Amino acid sequence: MKKPSTSKDDQDIPEYKREQLGVGVRGKHYKQFMQGSNVVVLQPEIQKAFPTSEAVNKALASMLAFTQEAQAITHIKPAPRKKVAA
Repeated sequence: MKKPSTSKDDQDIPEYKREQLGVGVRGKHYKQFMQGSNVVVLQPEIQKAFPTSEAVNKALASMLAFTQEAQAITHIKPAPRKKVAA
């Protein structure tokens, strides 16, 4: 069985200086990150109340359903009242 090579050339990884790396572009991947990212940072007290993503999703879904139901109720026109003979 042959031993693995331990020569310095095989183990040497070049170390670059800052000048050799070129100019960085700030925000180069920002748009792509924002389109594919859905990370939300919660306040500590909210994080204690909703410790998992499932708990957060369930709470938000019920809030959305409640809001939609409330909007549907407030947007319905009441039926016209019949005049009562005195």
